[in-house]
Amino acid sequence: MSGASLPMAQILLRKGGWSDAVETVTLDYDARFLRRKKLTCDGGLAFVVDLDKTTSLDAGDALELGDGRVIEVRAADENVLVITGNLPRLAWHIGNRHTPCQVETTRLVIQNDPVIRHMLEHLDAEISAAVEPFTPEGGAYGHGRTHSHEHGNSAHDHDHGHSHDHSHDHSHEHEHGH
Repeated sequence: MSGASLPMAQILLRKGGWSDAVETVTLDYDARFLRRKKLTCDGGLAFVVDLDKTTSLDAGDALELGDGRVIEVRAADENVLVITGNLPRLAWHIGNRHTPCQVETTRLVIQNDPVIRHMLEHLDAEISAAVEPFTPEGGAYGHGRTHSHEHGNSAHDHDHGHSHDHSHDHSHEHEHGH
């Protein structure tokens, strides 16, 4: 089926900046990072997202179709780890690994990652597996993503299959143990 025959969404409406959605589309964390992609609403309506740049969609955002219909973005249930314990210390270690993290008052939530889980267990974290929507923090400068990085022996090697700006000072020395 050609994308040309499908409704097109080229307008992103951030959470709180819209009302009256007629449809919903439920996407996991990875699928909410897109520029151009065919999606299917929960009710079966297919449409094409065509944004100016690759964008991180948050739960509660919406996409506006060319005819004015609004489609609400929902976060899908995914396999996550729920972390409790010394949250400031644990959050620092998670952030130091560039791991997307949902920060709440009484817990942290990350995607189910055995390497990070092992590290957190050694830091006396209490960890339980769960299946729930994952909506991590967007970054210090508004909407965006924290990219998981593989650290080599000497420097950052970035090959994410997409471009992103690293205009901040990203030179740091630390051992990751993974």
